[in-house]
Amino acid sequence: MLVVSLGDLVLDVIVRLRQPLAAGADASSEITLTTGGQGANVAAWVASLGGRARWIGKRAADAQGHAAALRPVELGVELVGPVVERGGGVIVSLVDLDGGRTMCPDRGVAVELRPDELEPAWLECDHLHVSGYTLLADPLRAAATRAVALARGAGARVSLDLSSWSSIRDTGPERFRRLVRALGPDIVFANEAEEETMGGPVPDTVWILKRGAAGCSFAGDERAARPVEQVVDTTGAGDALAAGWILGGPELALEAAARCVERAGSMP
Repeated sequence: MLVVSLGDLVLDVIVRLRQPLAAGADASSEITLTTGGQGANVAAWVASLGGRARWIGKRAADAQGHAAALRPVELGVELVGPVVERGGGVIVSLVDLDGGRTMCPDRGVAVELRPDELEPAWLECDHLHVSGYTLLADPLRAAATRAVALARGAGARVSLDLSSWSSIRDTGPERFRRLVRALGPDIVFANEAEEETMGGPVPDTVWILKRGAAGCSFAGDERAARPVEQVVDTTGAGDALAAGWILGGPELALEAAARCVERAGSMP
């Protein structure tokens, strides 16, 4: 099964706090550099779980762009899309003492992908997964629309992850809802905050609701989360779950999510 993922590929700076933040002072932490970005995460988990994975996006050949590309390539992900001289994206993920995280993204050139930069052959796949961040502004939004049309023409199913409740709020829930319906995904992945901000499920889609430690609803099929020894970092757990569901359904989805939270970073 070939899964194509459209979204960001960034350098992920993970700051795991060892003590609470102190305004104007130091807070002991553990800092890790790895690869992130929702599009890259899903592709990496697909490859790790035994599928064929292709990532599409715009990236840079600068130091952060080069570093970000290493791990997906090691895992067997095919990277396609335009490469420019500079503007590699960076995300700082602040992980609190309970494993919860706050993300501070600088998406760099990822937002500049244009529809005419897509090659139809890249979208010849079984499944296309689209990051909700692609819907926030043109030209990337127009590129996502063309990608979906090309994938549909090749007979692929399409899924969308809503990505961020704050992005939905800032875009405007009704407007974001219209954008989702215009894109026309078969499957929508959302967490509880995203569903609430959106005002509920979008009609005519399979709705997969992620509830973190409380488990997941797969179109009404309620499943408990897999037990883990320790939650180290929740970053990327939803991306791992999406990859697992695309390849193997609920059981593989929950297994992948559990694996993800037991380690630092969003990559397998």
